[in-house]
Amino acid sequence: MKNPPVGFSPLEIRSSDRRTPAFVTSFDLLTTLDPHVKRVVKPILDFGGLGRFLKPRTLFVGTTVSEYLLYPSRNDSGAWISDWQEQAAAQDVSFLILKDLPLNSPLLTPDENKRADDVRNQCRQAGFQVLAGQALAFVPIEFASIDEYLRGLSHSRRKDIRRKLRKRSEIEVVEIPLGDPVFSDEAFVRRLYDLYLNVYRQSEIHFDQLSLPFFDAVLRRPAGGGIVFVYRHRGKMIGFNLCFIYRNNLIDKTIGLAYPDAREWNLYFLSWIFNLEYAIRHGLRFYIAGWTDPEVKTALGAGLTFTQHAVYPRSPLLRAGLRRLRRFFETDRNWADRGRDRSRRGAPEGTS
Repeated sequence: MKNPPVGFSPLEIRSSDRRTPAFVTSFDLLTTLDPHVKRVVKPILDFGGLGRFLKPRTLFVGTTVSEYLLYPSRNDSGAWISDWQEQAAAQDVSFLILKDLPLNSPLLTPDENKRADDVRNQCRQAGFQVLAGQALAFVPIEFASIDEYLRGLSHSRRKDIRRKLRKRSEIEVVEIPLGDPVFSDEAFVRRLYDLYLNVYRQSEIHFDQLSLPFFDAVLRRPAGGGIVFVYRHRGKMIGFNLCFIYRNNLIDKTIGLAYPDAREWNLYFLSWIFNLEYAIRHGLRFYIAGWTDPEVKTALGAGLTFTQHAVYPRSPLLRAGLRRLRRFFETDRNWADRGRDRSRRGAPEGTS
């Protein structure tokens, strides 16, 4: 709330037992459009100069730094949703979106999932469309060693990872708890932020750009069980992971990489292994690996739990359009469905 992403205006509503965070921003409607459709549509819109009309002001309930929507734990979802609809009218936005509703999540308690179901049902009654959101990757720590973990992967993936792990002796890993004096060094924090920007800029999906003041505030704050894993090769910092321990889980929040070094040393895959080793050593329950790259993460043995977004276009015309076009905006769900179709047909893994 104090240091929101670039271009975000934060706000909150006090309801029941919780202050619920939210933000207003210009939302590119093509962000979650299915890539197969986007490749066709975007050049046409850009050529016609129509792209600028597809970035309406939108009120998002939730945050970009929590895995799930922070919804009330008491039975007043209907009033809570009405409050947000009134806020959407006051802010004069085109869309109201309750983002990242969990859906039968194995990471939550039965009561938390039940409360999420109640929010979802109340949203439908209030005229929202409920769309499939992103897939959150997680690995249950049900193995006692990396060798045991690797035995659970396919032969080709196991062989590929073992090949990449040959370089691990060249990489130094340092675990630094948040609040450590090293984060008082502005140049060091700036270097971490630049590594984060490297990953952000090469990503295909751009939504929230975290700010340097946000990084500075988080890294200097000792509370919260946060750890920064810093990766170096011959003294040069080539990457980092910002993770948190919460409810006996290791939650991977942010990664930063130096290119081309990170690719040369297979740092993405090495960091995955380092994180699993950390979770094993500390007896943690899950490694929660984040939202992006579900194809890569499932190949590395992760399971997926899907979220949903409750979307309320304030215009009746937009509501009618969303009902007809919603499937084109459910990217991760479409990808998962295509994977199931390939499996039923017996197509080799990784084919398109």
